[in-house]
Amino acid sequence: MSRFMPLQPTSVFRGDSPQAQAIAKLFYFDLVMAAVIFATVAALVFYVAVRFRERPGALEPKQDQGNEKLETLWTVVPGLILLVFMVETARTMNIVNPPVTKRTPNVTVIAHQWWWEYRYPGSGVVTANELHMIAGADWLLEVLSADVIHDFWVPDLGAKVDAIPGHPNYLWIDPRRQGTYLGTCAEFCGLQHALMGIRVMVQSPADFWAWEQSQLQVPEVPTQGPAAVGARLFRERTCRNCHAIAGTEAAGRVGPDLTHLAGRETLGAGVLSNTPNQLMKWLMDPQRYKPGCNMPNLHLTETEARDLAAYLEALR
Repeated sequence: MSRFMPLQPTSVFRGDSPQAQAIAKLFYFDLVMAAVIFATVAALVFYVAVRFRERPGALEPKQDQGNEKLETLWTVVPGLILLVFMVETARTMNIVNPPVTKRTPNVTVIAHQWWWEYRYPGSGVVTANELHMIAGADWLLEVLSADVIHDFWVPDLGAKVDAIPGHPNYLWIDPRRQGTYLGTCAEFCGLQHALMGIRVMVQSPADFWAWEQSQLQVPEVPTQGPAAVGARLFRERTCRNCHAIAGTEAAGRVGPDLTHLAGRETLGAGVLSNTPNQLMKWLMDPQRYKPGCNMPNLHLTETEARDLAAYLEALR
């Protein structure tokens, strides 16, 4: 279970936002229409096959030109059906993704191989893999990519949207129920495409503001114990070249911002639970748990990994 909110069961058939509900309704509408068309065509084929089947001694049917009324009917009716599909699809598209106009995005989503970065322009908060939102508020997400084409998708909350290098796309989400929602990358983007999990924490306004304020706090640098040793290791090893931690000289952008790593539920975009023991295992050999990820095996000793884990687990 989530340490923040209860985990919601994922289903494309139960939308927890107007956008997801509109998509589900369009799916059901198309499904019913397709079933009616199939049943109608099947019934007509059966009727014609029985009514006009060949009988013993029957003469060759009279051959003449086509029936203009019938041909007009089977041209106009399918055209009207397609028009209905087009109108319903356009209406749904307008609900799911209305024009952005000049509104500033609430969150900038940046896809990486293989994790997600979230930037909140209004407050300056930067986090990774866990997107926090307010229930009942209409959010605009700007979706970008740092490397290849990805696809941001949380089935319960809305549509898929491509994350394309150099080309921002936008996604509206109005979550209605508090809880933790799971999503994934829906575009094959490399070796760990399937292990690029998304966690969306939908919270009350008070809980969200409390979380946001906590993210703006600069963690204290430990001065004694294993955590202090771990802080020194972080500075001396290559960690700071790839990761950022507020209040330190570490300002890397290759990997996730680690300023408040201890407050997150998982490591490696969902591959491990965020516990001291699991964090230690990840530090010692990230390639074992996520082969091909950009974090190398630094060949840490068990003691070094334990000290680093103690430091990172202090970053709340």
